[in-house]
Amino acid sequence: MVKYAQHGNLKLRVLGYIVIGFVLASCQKTPHRIYVKSEYPDSSLSTNTAHVPTIQHALDSVARLNMDGIKGSIEILLSPGTHYLEAPLELTSAHSGTNEYPLTIQPTGDSEVIISGAQRLDLEWVQIKDSLWQTNLEAALDFDQLYINGQKQIRARYPNCDTTVLVYNGYAADAIAPTRTLGWNNPETGILHAMHVAEWGDYHYQITGSDKKGNVTLEGGFQNNRQMGMHPEYRYVENIREELDAPGEWFYDQNTGRLSFIRPHGLNMDSLEVEIPILENLIKITGTSDAPVQNIVWQHCTFRHTRHTFMKTNEPLLRSDWMIHRGGAIFLEGTENIRFENNFLDQVGGNGIFISGYNRRAMISGNRIRKPGASGVCLVGRPEAVRSPSLEYHEFVDWQKLDRTTGPKDNTYPLDCIVRDNLIHDIGRVEKQVAGIQISMAMGITASHNSIYNTPRAGINIGDGTWGGHVIEYNDVFNTVLETGDHGAFNSWGRDRFWHPNRSTMNTMVKEDPSLILLDAVDTTVIRNNRFRCDHGWDIDLDDGSSNYHIYNNLCLNGGIKLREGFYRTVENNIMINNSFHPHVWFENSHDIFRHNIVSTRYKPIRVSDWGDQIDYNLLPDSSALAFSQKLGLDQHSLYGAPQYIDPKSGNFKVSTKSPALQVGFVNFSMDEFGVFSPDLKKLAQSPEIPVLYPVGKEDAGATFEFLGAQVKKLQGAGERSATGMDGERGILVLKTPTGSLAGTQGLIQGDVILALNNQETNSMRQLLEAYQGERWKGNVDLTVFRNQSPMKLNVTLRK
Repeated sequence: MVKYAQHGNLKLRVLGYIVIGFVLASCQKTPHRIYVKSEYPDSSLSTNTAHVPTIQHALDSVARLNMDGIKGSIEILLSPGTHYLEAPLELTSAHSGTNEYPLTIQPTGDSEVIISGAQRLDLEWVQIKDSLWQTNLEAALDFDQLYINGQKQIRARYPNCDTTVLVYNGYAADAIAPTRTLGWNNPETGILHAMHVAEWGDYHYQITGSDKKGNVTLEGGFQNNRQMGMHPEYRYVENIREELDAPGEWFYDQNTGRLSFIRPHGLNMDSLEVEIPILENLIKITGTSDAPVQNIVWQHCTFRHTRHTFMKTNEPLLRSDWMIHRGGAIFLEGTENIRFENNFLDQVGGNGIFISGYNRRAMISGNRIRKPGASGVCLVGRPEAVRSPSLEYHEFVDWQKLDRTTGPKDNTYPLDCIVRDNLIHDIGRVEKQVAGIQISMAMGITASHNSIYNTPRAGINIGDGTWGGHVIEYNDVFNTVLETGDHGAFNSWGRDRFWHPNRSTMNTMVKEDPSLILLDAVDTTVIRNNRFRCDHGWDIDLDDGSSNYHIYNNLCLNGGIKLREGFYRTVENNIMINNSFHPHVWFENSHDIFRHNIVSTRYKPIRVSDWGDQIDYNLLPDSSALAFSQKLGLDQHSLYGAPQYIDPKSGNFKVSTKSPALQVGFVNFSMDEFGVFSPDLKKLAQSPEIPVLYPVGKEDAGATFEFLGAQVKKLQGAGERSATGMDGERGILVLKTPTGSLAGTQGLIQGDVILALNNQETNSMRQLLEAYQGERWKGNVDLTVFRNQSPMKLNVTLRK
């Protein structure tokens, strides 16, 4: 027996934990519990219980017990409060549990346990003037974030943070203009963030200096795999002393150790909890395929405070648009049967959970991931597993030199991993080429029942066809592509071995050797029973080369379904609200199928001459949409008409028993299983806005609709003609533009009549809304507006 006084000194406590470790090693059958940061009781300790001061000590105990051949279950129990780490927790095969007795790490009870990569500072603040306060740190530290009372503050920036603006919460074309930079005494502290010129992600640069004219020099810009330069307007700069001018902003001078902060109204400076992230990773579980880390369960913890990693996002991913940093707050490589369950990843600086290389049967379940600097969950294999890999968009391996063996080259990729019942939201707070769930160079990944929203780019992204077999099901994905463009709530690429940047070369390759197509996309990827909504792109976007997909039973609330440049895609039994099917640039003999679907507008083809194996047995909205399709030789057995949804206002888009959709083979599917199912997560999860249905057939003369936040209606009647000065009953009348609405900020005013959108006439609400849906993915549209007795043009940017 080992006894302790309740408040023994640290040396005695550490000695005690060593002694207890040896005692535990002799116990073979009963469960073993290791308590971290617990007070020592006055009573005797049982032989299967130990108390240690830190999580790292607990892990050391586990490794020693395993080495000594301990049998039975081992639990590490964490005391409530914040556990500040001095270094990442590293688990190897020495910490493995067994299938019967996994190593379990969890709190001692219901109170919150926080595992933090921050350092807590005890500071004395001095008021300099007004709301400006300063403090001197003990030593010059290296940190990129400041948390006060648990809330992340704003590093001094231009333009100032405005949460009502989607892109970067504020952007300015003159972010590094000489008129501004000439006022900076020390520009090399600054960081420039900028969107890709085509809005395909972002770039980040360290400012390294400036010349006498104020022209800055930059290092960086490698964070996007399709180099085309910065967007001329979407950019901002931070960490410049002279830009410290707004409440909540801070600036740290490494040379002097002085931290300056502008106090927000109402903040009491006498009792601040100040934390600065110092670690990039919190947990690293790393083994090899020969000696994997196995059977560990980590649950019910909160993970916070890791550093930003955007200047390390430099690894290209197989000709997708992505560069990635192979790291995260939680990092797994060389593992089997690792489970992270019911945890909270809160405001980590880079990726949340990164599953890299060889991993088998990892389970990421029941977690909440909020406001990571980059992606939520990444499952990314090693390029060494890919045969004849090409990395950058324009790269390719000569056709005659291709390795023509099917499938992966080695086992360094995630396989049979599950990401289920996770709430992932407000991601990409710094980096914009991100996803709630990112999959690349992996096989057999299941993403099920996740709620993903408020994302700058995709909710779920599959970066390539290697090696398919994924199941994407029952997810609720919305408010996506908020800061970028030309993308979807679900997005994929498939620039695999058959794909070539020159389309004519690629056509020749696949025509002469069709076996190339499925060398990488070996198994069919299934997308089923999801609810998607994208207001700045497509709900489902299968982009360049995406092949071997089965897409069915999906509710697409706004953006429709796009298929571009791929093979063997079957799309059936889906509902596309207020949008349609977007076939773009198809191959001959694509073997694509589109059947038993409900669409709300005519199809939106671009450069398609060969229509695959079957486009038929669909329900289209009206006779003109069906006629358009049949002129292309399609939909000979399709019908048109109102779908007769049971309760569309509440989101139930099942069709009634009298619906013509049933006559073309459509089958109702569940409308109440989307997203997370854990009760605690369901209480927190948001749901997408349910759209108002576009009119079908004759439009109600008094019906009003929302367009860009404005209230509008079809112009009708002598009174409305007279009030606007119109020469006839045509166009869409703007009734009201609420303060702060997109319409109001972009120049539309009450009494305007919208005559055309991108030169497409808008003489009915259906024409306006259909034209808008077909063009909105571009990020801006041109409106022809009748005002003051004459037409005028308005260019409308679709995100503030």
